[in-house]
Amino acid sequence: MQKTATVLVVAGAMGLSACSGLGSRDQKMLSGAAIGAGVGAVGTVITGGCVSCGAVIGGAVGAGAGYILHENDKARE
Repeated sequence: MQKTATVLVVAGAMGLSACSGLGSRDQKMLSGAAIGAGVGAVGTVITGGCVSCGAVIGGAVGAGAGYILHENDKARE
C-alpha cells in the first residue's frame, strides 16, 4: 500500500512539473484533455462501457475543446 502511494505521489509531482514551460494554447489543451479523460472514464463506469475507450475519447474531445477555446480567446484580442 505504501509503495503504491509513493508511486502515485511521485508520478503526480512529475506530471505537474512538466506543465511549467507550456504556452497558453498547450496549457488549455492539456487541461481540457485531462478533464475530458476524467469525465469520459467516469461516464463509462456509470453506463457500464469500456473505461479506457471513454477516457481516450473524452481526452481527445477535451483537447480539441481546449484548442478551440484558445483560438476563440486569441481572436477576441
